[in-house]
Amino acid sequence: MSAIARACESMVILLMNAITLIIVYLIVINLISFTAMGVDKARARKRSWRIPESTLFVLAIIGGSVGSIAGMHLFRHKTLHRSFLYGMPAILFVQILIVIILATSPIEFLFF
Repeated sequence: MSAIARACESMVILLMNAITLIIVYLIVINLISFTAMGVDKARARKRSWRIPESTLFVLAIIGGSVGSIAGMHLFRHKTLHRSFLYGMPAILFVQILIVIILATSPIEFLFF
């Protein structure tokens, strides 16, 4: 095997590892966001200590927007709050836009 072929193989393995890490991160953060919505709804019913709204938004911003939106609708939580009703989909839209821009940009991203 030539040095160029080994280098290409190494780059493919590194890229696959990076993509795998990103996918695992997104799955975990969305599960956390989904769970946070459910926990906050349960605590609201018990009139117990609540998860701050800012925490719920931060979870969405760092990649958990799909889990947050799913949790909002499944648990019927924060669906009457305009900031959540419009804010969570807006965060998801911006995240999708960023992915599209990065995926179509002429810049190459190297993972080492």
